[in-house]
Amino acid sequence: MLRNGKFEIYSVRNAQARNNLKKMKLDDQVLFYHSQEGKCVMGRMKVIEEAHQDKTTSDERWVSVTFEPIFSFSSPVMLSQIRQEISLNNLALFRQPRLSVMALYQAEFELINEIGSQ
Repeated sequence: MLRNGKFEIYSVRNAQARNNLKKMKLDDQVLFYHSQEGKCVMGRMKVIEEAHQDKTTSDERWVSVTFEPIFSFSSPVMLSQIRQEISLNNLALFRQPRLSVMALYQAEFELINEIGSQ
């Protein structure tokens, strides 16, 4: 992510994830969770282009958002670490593990950042 300078999420075909993408505003900060390998939060990004037409489809329902990396955590925050935090037990990550884009409360965002900065 840092090497490429930006990251675009596209091909999201879940209505709830799409709605979460549409709520993102310019300069919002987000966490990048690697769900394929390692299952961990890798770092923080910011929105540099709000929801726009997903280039992989002509269906106007589906959108894409572009992000710019801010930094990578020196040690990724593993899913097992997140599970250990009682205040994070209600994350959509545990209730809907296949949801690719989910909202966090500010306190949840800050706690994960704090864990990643240790």
